[in-house]
Amino acid sequence: MDLDRVECITSSNGIDEDVHLLHQYPSKPHSGGGGGGVVAAVISPSTSVHELLECPVCTNSMYPPIHQCHNGHTLCSTCKTRVHNRCPTCRQELGDIRCLALEKVAESLELPCRYCSLGCPDIFPYYSKLKHEAQCNFRPYTCPYAGSECSVVGDIPFLVSHLRDDHKVDMHSGCTFNHRYVKSNPREVENATWMLTVFNCFGQYFCLHFEAFQLGMAPVYMAFLRFMGDENEARNYSYSLEVGANGRKLIWEGTPRSIRDSHKKVRDSHDGLIIQRNMALFFSGGDRKELKLRVTGRIWKEQQNPDNGVCIPNLCS
Repeated sequence: MDLDRVECITSSNGIDEDVHLLHQYPSKPHSGGGGGGVVAAVISPSTSVHELLECPVCTNSMYPPIHQCHNGHTLCSTCKTRVHNRCPTCRQELGDIRCLALEKVAESLELPCRYCSLGCPDIFPYYSKLKHEAQCNFRPYTCPYAGSECSVVGDIPFLVSHLRDDHKVDMHSGCTFNHRYVKSNPREVENATWMLTVFNCFGQYFCLHFEAFQLGMAPVYMAFLRFMGDENEARNYSYSLEVGANGRKLIWEGTPRSIRDSHKKVRDSHDGLIIQRNMALFFSGGDRKELKLRVTGRIWKEQQNPDNGVCIPNLCS
């Protein structure tokens, strides 16, 4: 494709304006960076008992029903079907024997969260631990890069470096933005045209997405913001997006979604600024054969007024 450049120019109002030429990105990120940031399972003080509760096939912790063979070898219910009812240790037929003693031992255990090395201080009964870990605020985040099936996970500093170094994402500091998106053939909309920019403001990181996709039978352009952190932190911030020309404009205000919500989930919920293609071409001016769409916006932090409990905006200078 011939659309492969990104320029940064200064607009007349003194705000930096980024010019992005839209194109389809490769399906996989650049190699490098490794898979750091993933935390191994915690070795608890009750190591020997914990090992007894580890399935010999999948190595995951076992939960009722725990099965055993006639020789006392155990495995989890999921793997019982995978080994065709044969003990993976002694090859004897498993039958339907429950290891009730091991299930009772598990009930008496309290174990640290597997993400304790990432900061989670809590200890849970064995049967509550799995449910907590699925929602733990300290669990690693998934890479927010869209357009490829990137399986990298890690904490926020690791993912910021990963986006910059492996995905070559544009990084900006500041709470205002002024982007111009250019596409030579705006009629090509196949869920593949999109851009991602990362902003650092208020000591946090935000992902600005801009893309084209098919909404029913109509091609549309959409811009939305995601917060690189948990949902409860995201609620402390708000953002606005504005697009327009020729005396017309569209404005969107909202709360950024956490990157815990996948890119597809946010996009499919239409939680952002949506521009119909005809309107986008009207904003582009000229003969409407080329998309030239300027999107401006800002991010601000909501502060609680101690006198009346009302949130007031704290604008970034």
